[in-house]
Amino acid sequence: MGMIERADINSVLQQMRELKTQAQQGPSPDMNRPQGIRAVTESQEGESFADMFKGAIDGINNSQAQAKSLATAYEKGVEGVDLHQVMISMEKASVSFQALTQVRNRMVSAYEDVMKMPI
Repeated sequence: MGMIERADINSVLQQMRELKTQAQQGPSPDMNRPQGIRAVTESQEGESFADMFKGAIDGINNSQAQAKSLATAYEKGVEGVDLHQVMISMEKASVSFQALTQVRNRMVSAYEDVMKMPI
């Protein structure tokens, strides 16, 4: 148990040293822009909203398929597949799907609002 705690402490100390070094170097020019703006400017110019949305759906589908395959492998007793890997993968897939559901609900709500507008 002492060895695990020592490794955790060393990991935290290493992260603190890295953060200290970054703080001493000063902010990068890209640091002042909000994260969302960085993502938009770095995305491809020709990519449409439908393509981005399809990519997000495909990514969520892949995470669910990976979680299912890990669960099946764990049930079969495949070497190297741990319970915590399965649980984390399943939880990531679940959270991703819930987020997608919320996005869909917001899009439907926005569509309904637009349809209710007088012409």
